[in-house]
Amino acid sequence: MASFLAVPAISTPPFSLPRTSFPTRLNSLFQNRSALSLSHSHRFGVRCSYAEASINEDSTSATIDVVADVRSERIVVLGGSGFVGSAICKAAVSKGIEVVSVSRTGRPTYPGPWVDEVTWTPGDVFYLNWDEVLPGATAVVSTIGGFGSEEQMLRINGEANVVAVNAAKDYGIPKFVLISVHDYNLPSFLLSSGYFTGKRKAESEVLSKYPNSGVVLRPGFIYGKRRVDGFEIPLDLIGEPLERLLRATENFTKPLNSLPASDLILAPPVSVDDLALAVISSITDDDFFGVYTIEQIKEAAEKVKV
Repeated sequence: MASFLAVPAISTPPFSLPRTSFPTRLNSLFQNRSALSLSHSHRFGVRCSYAEASINEDSTSATIDVVADVRSERIVVLGGSGFVGSAICKAAVSKGIEVVSVSRTGRPTYPGPWVDEVTWTPGDVFYLNWDEVLPGATAVVSTIGGFGSEEQMLRINGEANVVAVNAAKDYGIPKFVLISVHDYNLPSFLLSSGYFTGKRKAESEVLSKYPNSGVVLRPGFIYGKRRVDGFEIPLDLIGEPLERLLRATENFTKPLNSLPASDLILAPPVSVDDLALAVISSITDDDFFGVYTIEQIKEAAEKVKV
């Protein structure tokens, strides 16, 4: 995030200056008092001045001081080698963001020029040495989640993310982004399952520990080309046309949105690439925090595309 501080002290040259005075001023600009400094903390300063040849040496010359802060983003993606995590890593690399991935499998086996730009760290969040990954990070993105028994889902979707949130907070990481899930307008007794209970527990931890910078993204069905055991499953062949259909007919289906579990059919799918771009938007925008719905995820992705 760049910020600028300008302290001008400008004197206006008289209108009667001869036409030949401009090259003199330009030459003075670059030869007499220009200075450029760049430090390791990505701050640089520029000071320049110009003086008319016909003006006395002690007269006031125009001086412009500029100091800029350029923040280098460095993110840690938990579950970075998975379906959603790898899309986030790829999008981040394309935007010049330094990426560290943490997952049980470590580096993925499939090729790709962006893969070499990511630091792949094998590990489990419950036993991870956070000293190896968190120092210097500007954000942590968690894609941790899964299905299984009630106990397993509570542990994976809830406890694992809670551990990650607290670790990030302890290390002073300024932002935490959680990939959660849309509630599909399900009745409360279905939302009490280990999957949703774990996700909502993780959401609560993010919003509690990061009230002004925590981000919770709630996509529905996520489509894209998903790799499973070396095979590529083209979920986009189903998800993309379905998304277009539902968006084209949303004005007609809105009255049905209040029906229990209606979003199991009516909630638009989300492209994994759009979800990744929404994450990038949340990382680079300090005003981006809170819970984001399917529509808001799409809007955030469009902003980054532009």
